[in-house]
Amino acid sequence: MTNTTTVPGLLDRKVAFVTGAGRGIGAAAARLFAREGARVVLAARTESQLKAVAEEIRAEGGVADHVVCDLGDAASIRAAVGRAVEVHGRLDVAFNNGATNVPPGPMDRVTEADFDRIYAVNLKGPWLSMLAEIEAIRATAGTGAIVNNTSVGSLMANPDLPAYGAMKRGVNSLTASAAVTYGPEGIRINGVAPGTTMTEMFSEWMESSPGILDQLNARTPLGRVAEPEEVAEAAAWLLSDRASYVTGTVLRVDGGMLS
Repeated sequence: MTNTTTVPGLLDRKVAFVTGAGRGIGAAAARLFAREGARVVLAARTESQLKAVAEEIRAEGGVADHVVCDLGDAASIRAAVGRAVEVHGRLDVAFNNGATNVPPGPMDRVTEADFDRIYAVNLKGPWLSMLAEIEAIRATAGTGAIVNNTSVGSLMANPDLPAYGAMKRGVNSLTASAAVTYGPEGIRINGVAPGTTMTEMFSEWMESSPGILDQLNARTPLGRVAEPEEVAEAAAWLLSDRASYVTGTVLRVDGGMLS
């Protein structure tokens, strides 16, 4: 008789909510979280992308639902988080990954409209998301974890993407503050700060700034760009019970760029 031992996944039996889940790091995270045992609810603006990722997860035997969500709209965020609770009866963990960008260039070339848009999605969006997620975790699972996706560019001067870096630095501050506020309730809140990562957003930057990939790789000790899955792995661990004593930290996943 052969004994087989099944090792539970990092996120076994947890309900996970992921924003920006239609592409890039968010889509990679949704796939990984499902493989690690989570029931995943994917949120983003573009339904066709969400549907494709959710169908892929289900085809591999995972549990995935999707909901269209605009991170610039408080009611839309609350409705999306509410959908996760409606479908699964609880919320355990959330990955606030959704973001937008503006054309690269020095600060005096950032338009006021672009600054306002990147503020609404990249800083106000995670704040509103955390409020809705904390409320849902508190009302259902009781305890849980949230990870906010920031950027290595939030930890240093970011002259090519000044507004983006500023909003992401703001998210780091919100992350630290929320960790202190909600830690006593058993809700852990952390961040991941990716370095150069091969996403659609970065591809757009490469198109507008020839040579930027080589420049960034030259500043990275590992000498290469990250795949979205590598960032997702860090987020999965931080959301899991194996990171049970980690809160209020922003984990660099940057190939050593800031070393």
